[in-house]
Amino acid sequence: MATATAGAFVAAEAPSRRRGARLRRFIRRNPTLFAGGAILSLVALVALVAPLIAGDPLTMQPAQRLRPPSEANWLGTDNLGRDVFSRTVYGARVSLFVGLSVASFSVVVGLFIGLLTGYFRRVDAVAMRLMDGLMAIPAILLAIALVALTRASVMTVIVAITIPEVPRVVRLVRSVVLSVREAPYVEAAIAGGTPVWKILFRHILPNTVPPLIVQATYICASAILIEAALSFLGAGTPPEIPTWGNMIAQSRLFLSRAPWTIFAPGIALAVVVLAVNLLGDGLRDRLDPRLARRM
Repeated sequence: MATATAGAFVAAEAPSRRRGARLRRFIRRNPTLFAGGAILSLVALVALVAPLIAGDPLTMQPAQRLRPPSEANWLGTDNLGRDVFSRTVYGARVSLFVGLSVASFSVVVGLFIGLLTGYFRRVDAVAMRLMDGLMAIPAILLAIALVALTRASVMTVIVAITIPEVPRVVRLVRSVVLSVREAPYVEAAIAGGTPVWKILFRHILPNTVPPLIVQATYICASAILIEAALSFLGAGTPPEIPTWGNMIAQSRLFLSRAPWTIFAPGIALAVVVLAVNLLGDGLRDRLDPRLARRM
């Protein structure tokens, strides 16, 4: 009886050991992918449970202004007596929302335009000149101009950052479409009378997914930085919204007196951007067949 029980225990333990071995092998082969994904997952979890672990980021206590870190305020308070920890945690929500939104909108719009420009030569001549014109303008200057013409809000910032990012996605998708369009199986589909939409979505679109996933991570990191820069310059989200850029802008005058007010959002911004870039590098190594074969 004891032997049977021990055998059943070993049999149940074997799958968990195999899963643990596969996980260790995955981490060893993809350290950057694992590190970036782990950090981003932790930041996203903190942002989701912000109401449970942080107080109201807008509550002002003038009597507690510029207090150093303590048990009551883990990261101290700012010049208006607001809790720096709460504002940093809620700032993660805005930064992740902006980064993911810009990456999603840029990929969707850029994919649609890139498929059309790469497959239809007449559309390519007009659309790519427009994309070249947009790429000639620095992204942050175009974003500042668009924000200045409209009311400051999170959605305005998202649209302002998305427009300069779309041409980069278009050029990437167009290059893939131009190479795949000459493949024998695509030429055979064209010769067989396959509808254009079916060729685009069945034969060409799957080839654009791996590079688009990698490009989306870099767009997300760039969007988070641009949003912080716009908020720092006063051309981004309204000052009352707790974002890392707003926090750095409002704390720069008190750097020598209360450095903790600027260190927390600055470190959080650097860590999140680094994590997104690590995730992008890991996905590139994983999805690129040449790099994966070399590894």
